[in-house]
Amino acid sequence: MHQTVRGNLAHLCARETSIDYALNHPRIDPICRLSSLSSGSPAILDIVFLRCCLRSAPRSYWIQADADALDISTKVQLYGVLWKRPFGRQSAKWSRRFFIIKESFLLYYSESEKKSFESNKYFNIHPKGVIPLGGCLVEAKEEPNMPYAMKISHQDFHGNIVLAAESEFEQIQWLEMLQESGKVTWKNAQLGEAMIKSLETQGLQLAKEKQEYLDKLMEETEELCLQREQREELERLNQILEAEKQQFEEVVQELRTEQEQIKRELELTARCLSGVEQEKKELRNLTESLQQTLEELSIEKKRTLEMLQENENQAQTQASQNQQPHPSGGLHCNLRQIEEKMQQLLEEKLLAEKRMKENEERSRALEEEREFYSSQSQALQNSLQELTEEKQQTERDLKAEIKVRMDLEKRLREAEGALRSLEQGLNSKVRNKEKEEKMRADVSHLKRFFEECIRNAELEAKMPVIMKNSVYIHKAATRRIKSCRFHRRRSSTSWNDMKPSQSFMTSQLEANSIEELKEVAKRLSRDQRFRESIYHIMLSQPGPNPALPRGGK
Repeated sequence: MHQTVRGNLAHLCARETSIDYALNHPRIDPICRLSSLSSGSPAILDIVFLRCCLRSAPRSYWIQADADALDISTKVQLYGVLWKRPFGRQSAKWSRRFFIIKESFLLYYSESEKKSFESNKYFNIHPKGVIPLGGCLVEAKEEPNMPYAMKISHQDFHGNIVLAAESEFEQIQWLEMLQESGKVTWKNAQLGEAMIKSLETQGLQLAKEKQEYLDKLMEETEELCLQREQREELERLNQILEAEKQQFEEVVQELRTEQEQIKRELELTARCLSGVEQEKKELRNLTESLQQTLEELSIEKKRTLEMLQENENQAQTQASQNQQPHPSGGLHCNLRQIEEKMQQLLEEKLLAEKRMKENEERSRALEEEREFYSSQSQALQNSLQELTEEKQQTERDLKAEIKVRMDLEKRLREAEGALRSLEQGLNSKVRNKEKEEKMRADVSHLKRFFEECIRNAELEAKMPVIMKNSVYIHKAATRRIKSCRFHRRRSSTSWNDMKPSQSFMTSQLEANSIEELKEVAKRLSRDQRFRESIYHIMLSQPGPNPALPRGGK
């Protein structure tokens, strides 16, 4: 708008200057006729030309004329030497003259004036003649021996003025300049004044419209500033939400990783618990086998003692008869071996019972640890589900807000279109029933729009608080998850301190001793050579009972 007003003012100034020239030029009308110029005296011609030049010059020329004693500057449109035929009578004689086009006048001098004009850059104010070009018809013409002639005609002239150039280029140049200079007339001057008044009126109207547009621009600028602040606030909250969403996703990923780790630990605990149960079962079987072996050895010991007592009695009887001692040292030795074996088996039984008690304690510890991990896994699963639901709810809220904002922008564009249509209807001078109905529809549409804007403004005033609350909800959830993880780690640490070994895993030495105990127990439970050796010793001794059972065989 500023550029349009400036362009109009510049155009107005240019038109005012040119029209001022046009208003002053035609005032020499009766004096500057060709007939008067050709028949008047030189003094009258000088005065007329001076008046024409002074009136046709701009205001700067008036100031320069006062300063330089009426010296006229060489600000001319075109100058040069042309051939001229006499004006007043029919003649075939041509003469060379120096012509100058100054504003809307054609001045001519003798040919020698050209050197003076080119040297001092001022033209003489005493020409041989002055031809007013306003309203003249200038056209090309062919004359005998002058192919590049030009004819200047006017309804007020007594005849035509014929000039000729030396070449076609000069002819075209002079024709164009003469035609341009002939456009300034009295009617054009009146038209220029009317145009000036019209431009002034348009300038006032443009200034008024400019002020109105500036007021509207200020209002729209304030509204845009408010919208920009709201948009910046929403963008800031969106950035916070994005950061929280990223942290939330990281926390969810960590929770899933920990859940997988807990699941693996649960599987490992289950496998170890199964191994402990199997080991417990094997130890129970081993204990039963050892108990059975001890009972068998006890029976064999009792039988051995009975046999030993019988042998001693027989030996005493024979000694009293024959006075010869009976050898019983082998039986005593075998008895000591049996007692040593029984003592060893008792120790192994006690060790197996001790190991079985330890395995039972480990089994209980593993069961408690499994229950602990199960509860932690369930808590993490619940937290993960809650966070997922909160994330989905936040995304739904954001999508709903974006949808509402897009709908609001669409209604705003529709309201702007209705407002423009209403302004056009109000500015229109022609009104009919159809336009009035359309204006009523636009007014009702704008009313609904502004009512919706008021409701949306109330909601938008509360929207930052809602979004901040959603941010705080995410932060509280994150703190709750971190607290849960911290307590879980503390419980896990204390539980690891209570356990007899690291994650129910035994040392290599203990594992080797258990395996050795198993092998010894199995070997002793299946060893029959010891019994057979005792039986052979007992059979080799003379006695009344040579055949005895073999203790379980």
